[in-house]
Amino acid sequence: VQLVESGGDSVQSGGSLRLSCKTSGYVYSGGWSVAWFRQAPGKEREGVATISNDGSTSYMDAVKGRFTISLDIAATTVHLQMNSLKPEDTAMYYCAAATHGNGWLLPDDYHYWGQGTQVTVSL
Repeated sequence: VQLVESGGDSVQSGGSLRLSCKTSGYVYSGGWSVAWFRQAPGKEREGVATISNDGSTSYMDAVKGRFTISLDIAATTVHLQMNSLKPEDTAMYYCAAATHGNGWLLPDDYHYWGQGTQVTVSL
């Protein structure tokens, strides 16, 4: 299984970005969950959003109403649309996948990880 993130960039506060996670070798049948995590310098990795096999999604409180996670099954790609970006959203963003449909935002719950893509939001 390979996960490759893209779409990170430097933007001004209030701007938008769309992150993509291209998955290879990952099976979208049975139980599955794909999530986005982020980690800022000196901080712990935190769960941002997840999508699971039953179509359910969940978000951390800080991004609710601003971020949207979605799956393009034909392209086996999970997107994270980020609107109204704030400086506190600055972090390395990682895509992760699990072989169950729990959809929890806990790093230890995920088996496969990408290398990350950097998002920087300035005032």
